[in-house]
Amino acid sequence: MKLADKPVFNGKLYHISIAPGTLPRYVLLPGDPKRTEIIADIWDKAEEVAYYRQYRSFRGEYKGAPISVLSTGIGGPAMEIALIELIYAECDTFIRVGSTGTIHKHIDVGDLIINVAAVRLDGASRAYAPIEYPAVASLDVTLALIQAAESLGYKYHVGIVASTDSFYCGQERPIDGFLPSFKRGLTDQLKSMNVLNYEMECATLFTLANVFGVRAGAVNAVFANRVTGEFEKKGEKEAARVASEAVKILYEWDTEREKLGKSKYWIPILKKG
Repeated sequence: MKLADKPVFNGKLYHISIAPGTLPRYVLLPGDPKRTEIIADIWDKAEEVAYYRQYRSFRGEYKGAPISVLSTGIGGPAMEIALIELIYAECDTFIRVGSTGTIHKHIDVGDLIINVAAVRLDGASRAYAPIEYPAVASLDVTLALIQAAESLGYKYHVGIVASTDSFYCGQERPIDGFLPSFKRGLTDQLKSMNVLNYEMECATLFTLANVFGVRAGAVNAVFANRVTGEFEKKGEKEAARVASEAVKILYEWDTEREKLGKSKYWIPILKKG
């Protein structure tokens, strides 16, 4: 492979500034570099690894599980770079820890949404697969997130997200009255199909994870309710705790799976008797 096809500088992947083998296999993926600190503060041990552009990373330990975090920045293109380079860095399990806007009145600001699939309204994922290809989270990662939210007693919802490249018109937010006709009614249409929320990264994450055979899931804190108009930065720490706890659960499942010699699809709920 040509160096320009897989950029490496001083032995590190170019954009994330991480060498292969530096991070544990489990990686949390917030958008905001500042959120990496919030997440790392939850762990029992943490050390900063790199900070280049929007890509800030920590590694550490949470309840005996090796864990890491890397901020991706905003949107599918930034997520694509982070994910591909993390795969090159030998990581294989990813959980987005994000923020989101719900399109349902009954979902409160501060609630958590565990997304199982994404409507692909982005552009980055289309560079990898046709639009008919499903953007679906990994079953075991999703189950670990649900178990984590249950064990922590947090209010959560499970469902489909719509991922867009555009925060404003792409999510039917008019700009001084301007909104293209082809975006009018989008939110109502998505709501009628029981899509729960808008955000900007899950479609890329889920699509690429399936294409390259790695695991991915997502937990998003609800900052905005597009029906009531409410907006508050709330639920961020809860999402971070759920994601960290999910890694601990996955680590335990993976360890037991390897001990029993089971296939990669096995999880403890498949035990007989």
